[in-house]
This record gives sequence, structure tokens and C-alpha cells, in this order.
Amino acid sequence: MLARVQLTLAAALALVAVALGAVMVLGDRPRGAAVRPFSVGSSGFAGAVSPPGARAADFRLRDQDGAQVGLATGRGRVTVLTFLYTTCEDTCPIAASQIVGALDDLGPRAEEVEALAVSVDPADDTPARARRFLSARRLTGRMRFVLGSEAQLRPVWDAYGIQPQGEDPRGKTFEHSARVVLVDKRGFQRVAFPLDQLTPPALAHDLRRLQAE
Repeated sequence: MLARVQLTLAAALALVAVALGAVMVLGDRPRGAAVRPFSVGSSGFAGAVSPPGARAADFRLRDQDGAQVGLATGRGRVTVLTFLYTTCEDTCPIAASQIVGALDDLGPRAEEVEALAVSVDPADDTPARARRFLSARRLTGRMRFVLGSEAQLRPVWDAYGIQPQGEDPRGKTFEHSARVVLVDKRGFQRVAFPLDQLTPPALAHDLRRLQAE
């Protein structure tokens, strides 16, 4: 009888441990987001592979702390490049959460990744708002928010096919293009993820592959 009670108690404790583990793993994910499996193509990458030899367009702007930033500052490291704005309440927090999950997955090797978020709303993205955005999403010290005027940022948007946040002629707000681009250590654009295909495991997988090159 005692042995049976001990077995039942052990099974119950095991179920509690599994449930707590699931909460810890999923705690940082956006509400309603599911953990989706990912597939790897013949290229060995989970994301969409860019044409060979596609040089990533560089830029020289300032981050949330006023420091100069560009792709050249991350040369020798793999770069995660995305496009966000600080007052976004839907796609941007999701993208940021997925990037955080991938960096967590990489562990110590995340320090070898340069993560950049380029503003798509220069009118409202201020250094103070950028710092608050990064802090709220556990990205302080892990991602740099690239800021500038519309004239400074537009060449970057155009180079990566990004539609900035804004209003149409009728005053209706439209959403910006949401994607994540991976740039290798030599400055070539290698992989891209649209937001609906971006998951921490898939992103971490492709980052590891590029780090191994």
C-alpha cells in the first residue's frame, strides 16, 4: 500500500514538474502564440535563402544611446536585422519576443550576434522611447535601435523592401512590413523570415549555421 502511494505521489510530482517547465518555456511568448515546428530545406536553413552574393546594404546612423551604428560595426559577427517602431502594439512585440527567444536559445553564443532594429516611424521613435521599448522586452544590451530622420532611414527601407509605418492620403494608418533578415559575418544577406514564419527555434537554428561558417 505504501509503495503504491509513493508511486502515485511520484507521478503527480512529475506532472507538476512538466507543467512548470512548460510555463517557463512559454512564459515570454506573446499571448496566443503557439510553438510551431520548423522545417529545414535543402539549403540547410529554415528561413528563405537570399540569392548568392547579395551584399547587405550598409548604413551609418545612431542608436538609442547616440552611438554610431551600422552593419560594418557588426562585421565578423552574424547580424539579426529587423524593422520596428516603438509604439507598435502587435507585430513589433511579437517579432521582438521571437528574437529574444532565439537569443536565449543560443546561450553564451548570443553575445556573438549583433541585433539591430531599424525604426520605421522616425516621427515618433525617440531615443527615450527606444530605450523603454528595449527594456520592456529584455533587449537592453542585446539589441540596438537604429534611429534617424525619414531622409536618413528611407534608403535603408528601400534597400530591404520595407514599407514604413504611416498614413495613406486619406489619413488611414497602415502597418509596416514585418520581416527579419540575417546577415553573415562577411556582410552578405543570407536568410530572411517573414513574421508569420519566424519562431525562436527556427531563428536560432539559422543563426547557429551562420556562426559555424
